[in-house]
Amino acid sequence: MSIILKSIIVEDEKTSRDILKTYLTKYCPNVQVLGEAENIEEALVLIRKNELDLVFLDVEMPYGNAFDLLDKVGDINFETVFVTAYNQYAIDALNQHAAYYLLKPISIDELIKAVDFVTEIKTKEQALTNEVLKPVISIKNKKISIPTQSGFEVLDTKNILYCQADDNYTHIFLHDDTRELVSKTLGFFEKQLVDNGFFRIHKSYLVNLSVIKSYYKGKGGTIVLNNGKSIPVASSKKAAFLGFFK
Repeated sequence: MSIILKSIIVEDEKTSRDILKTYLTKYCPNVQVLGEAENIEEALVLIRKNELDLVFLDVEMPYGNAFDLLDKVGDINFETVFVTAYNQYAIDALNQHAAYYLLKPISIDELIKAVDFVTEIKTKEQALTNEVLKPVISIKNKKISIPTQSGFEVLDTKNILYCQADDNYTHIFLHDDTRELVSKTLGFFEKQLVDNGFFRIHKSYLVNLSVIKSYYKGKGGTIVLNNGKSIPVASSKKAAFLGFFK
């Protein structure tokens, strides 16, 4: 049985709110709409009053837009589905870690996909509550070679904490608190390490799953490594990432 997603609809047009609410009632029965807002001030009141799982958010509204609202909220523990007629906001939506992006007029199939995606994330987050994070994969011990000015160096993959992109370079952070700067892209290392217990949780980060200490809900979520380093999880990567853990 699907978990119940407590949600609100933030949309300045009543007709659009009514259509979305009707679709949700008919096609997404696990979504419970707790309230509606027609501007960001009303939305802020609802968000602070309720413990939400999901916010359906129009981008353009009177007296501010969706991004203004998210900035005012600060720490976010809910998923966001943007609903708008303007597809130029897609990149901004992704940057704000929106779980999904729906264009008006709303497609019922796309709405169902959006709700299913958020349901999957929330189900996995709920299952991980108070659990020790242990990756459900067989992590192999492998060596990789990285180029240096004088030749190359061989690293044990188990000694790599995470890799961070820096344009066409990659910083490799190691267990002994040292780092290597390599003239290869993060995509190169993703191909080398993805089958050895590493996962690209963000466009800029590739992480050794075995060194993850904890996970915190948020815009896209945040992981903390054994060394205390906090790294963001991209919303588009969250469901797949959580799937690695019991």
